[in-house]
Amino acid sequence: MEDQAIEKKPANQNHTVNPAAPEQPKKRSKAFIIVLILLVVGGGGFGLKSYLHGLSHEETDDAQVEASISPVIPRISGYISEIRVQDNQMVKKGDTLMILDNRDLVIKVEQAEAALATAQSSLTVAQATTGAAQANIASSQANIGTINAQIEAAKVNQWRATQDYDRYANLIKDHSITQQQFEQAQAAKQTADRQLQVLQEQKNAATRQTSAVASQSTATATQVGVADATIKQREADVENAKLNLSYTVITAPEDGKISKVSIQPGQYIQAGQSLFSIVLNKSVWVVANFKETQLDKMKEGQKVIVHVDAFEGKELEAKITSFSPATGAKFSLLPPDNASGNFIKVVQRLPVKIEFANPNDAIVKQLRPGMNVFVDVHLN
Repeated sequence: MEDQAIEKKPANQNHTVNPAAPEQPKKRSKAFIIVLILLVVGGGGFGLKSYLHGLSHEETDDAQVEASISPVIPRISGYISEIRVQDNQMVKKGDTLMILDNRDLVIKVEQAEAALATAQSSLTVAQATTGAAQANIASSQANIGTINAQIEAAKVNQWRATQDYDRYANLIKDHSITQQQFEQAQAAKQTADRQLQVLQEQKNAATRQTSAVASQSTATATQVGVADATIKQREADVENAKLNLSYTVITAPEDGKISKVSIQPGQYIQAGQSLFSIVLNKSVWVVANFKETQLDKMKEGQKVIVHVDAFEGKELEAKITSFSPATGAKFSLLPPDNASGNFIKVVQRLPVKIEFANPNDAIVKQLRPGMNVFVDVHLN
């Protein structure tokens, strides 16, 4: 029993713990220290490089490739008869893109030509009438001349008859002549007077006829002018009808590549409706939207390095050629109006046009409008 009462000593009874003893420091890995130093040096170097780079460069990734795009717009309305191009097809200037149904316009050309022929006939008739009126005027004037000569002769005859009558009137008083002789002289005088009066009336009638013929000639001359003006109008109608007829054949304005063609034969199109587009085979350029706070040192002619997302690792040299006259927001559908009172200041961006230094570069020729690019402007 005594053996059982003996207490068992713990196994670590001989190892006493001294709470006042200092704790041993942990050893740090040399690799961690080296990595930390490299990170600090690398971060500092990168920050210094970025700072120095920012002093002489302005960058933005808000930039895209742009090119001249010409929309195909018909000048007249009509039904599509034939489409001669496909999506992404290359075309040359003057190539036929599509043809509209021209039957209505052919009829209009024929109607205009018929109206022109009628107007030309009217001019011929008016000219003939004018010629006849002028001939009548000449005849009337000649008739007046004849009557004037007859009047002069009648005046001489009247003077002689008056003289004979006066002599016979004196002679009849003393019965030197017979009554029959006196009556003959009196009858001769009356006949001369009457003849002169008739000729004067004929002259007046001829004068009135000449005036009437002259008025008719003036009227016919006016008809000639009207007919001539009508001909010019009808000629203009013919030209207009032919011009509209020519619009039924829609051709390419420049060399380029066709966009997606979303129209079909038999479809009715309106004048001024945009059908599809042609990306012209001309130089492409870049439009970069820089923040207004980046424009302080930027100016035309500065060198630009362009990085195209589609060609990673390739650098294209370019230069600034112009600045937009207004920010992009001002050209939007609903431009901001700070005077309305509901104003939140937002940093605006100004479009900057950048042209490539070598437009014939193989990579530049592969660029397409809308491609994203990154631009780096060298300020110095």
